[in-house]
Amino acid sequence: MSIVIDNSRKTLAEELRLQLADEIIGGVLEPGAALDEMNLARRFCVSRTPVREAIRQLAASGLVEARAHRGALVARPSTDRLLGMFEAMAELEALCAGLCAERMTGVERRALEVGHEQLRALIQVGDPQCFHEANESFHGAIYAGAHNGYLAEMTLATRARVQPFRRAQFRNLGRLAKSHMEHDCVVVAILRGDRSGAGAAMRAHIMTVREEYEIYAGTR
Repeated sequence: MSIVIDNSRKTLAEELRLQLADEIIGGVLEPGAALDEMNLARRFCVSRTPVREAIRQLAASGLVEARAHRGALVARPSTDRLLGMFEAMAELEALCAGLCAERMTGVERRALEVGHEQLRALIQVGDPQCFHEANESFHGAIYAGAHNGYLAEMTLATRARVQPFRRAQFRNLGRLAKSHMEHDCVVVAILRGDRSGAGAAMRAHIMTVREEYEIYAGTR
């Protein structure tokens, strides 16, 4: 059993969010720039509905300041807000990884190993977007393997807010290989049934992601 990457699951609003997030984080859209729904709808040849939803999602990540009846502006999350999001993400994913060490079935463990190997192969490809998509499937397998639906929902909701920053850091030189090494510590602990080790490895991984994002942002 392998972890399947299904890009068709992305909604139009999510695609727009990713595109706009890349432009904001990459400096194409600078802080203070206006995000006009009509102009964006024309640019992407869509209705205003997915544009409005994409802006709402970006505001939840701190990349947009939504102003009632006055449109939206490009923003950057404060250092404290960004740290807070990553700390919450680290704890949620650490809890998922720890529960996986105790609850994952044999089939799920084998699928996790396969997904891990898929990521290893993608390092050679050197495509950050491909790696990001496979990485989301890998982490999603860990959320599911915790066998706690409510925890999975909270973790996915938090990941949606942190996603633009996690995605950007894969563009750092050598980051794909480093990320895979961090995953390796998580996978080994899960397969050993080491709850505390799996949690600690995942927590360290997510906080390293934050550090890598800061490195990336510092070069923009």
